Amino acid sequence: MTETPVDAEATLDEAMKKSSLVWVGLPSERPRPAWYVWLNGAAYVLTGGEGEQPLPGLPEATSAEVSVRSKDKGGRLITWTADVAEVERGSQEWEELMPHLFKARLNAAPDHGPSFWARESYLMRLTPNGGYPELPGSYADSPAVRTVPTPATNKTARPFMVGGRGRRADR
Repeated sequence: MTETPVDAEATLDEAMKKSSLVWVGLPSERPRPAWYVWLNGAAYVLTGGEGEQPLPGLPEATSAEVSVRSKDKGGRLITWTADVAEVERGSQEWEELMPHLFKARLNAAPDHGPSFWARESYLMRLTPNGGYPELPGSYADSPAVRTVPTPATNKTARPFMVGGRGRRADR
């Protein structure tokens, strides 16, 4: 039986429409989670400003790798390369996007919104450029799924659960 090749563009479009979180990776930074709005074939991401998602280096970047999770399973579905550009504050594109961004921003502080974003944040457009480092069935190791080492953790005994058996990885 021959496998049918994955239609990358259709998979990307469907995944981006269904999800609300992507992992944005830059060459000098480890991938970071970001909420976004998918419109007209591009992902729009807000970064910068106190209380907004930190995506260091994104405003200066010209390209990035974006990993999209599966809405059903929660794991990586597709990774695509993006051309990165800033949307100018006050431009027609900016004004058209603000209602969509405000509606999608679920946990914004009361004083955060279009006027705050215009003063403090960058609105970045991530446009697919045709590169697909990962497609369904061909995934590489990703630093996005590994925890960051921290001295704030300690080794403690596992809690007792009646009838519970730990996984091999937990022992």
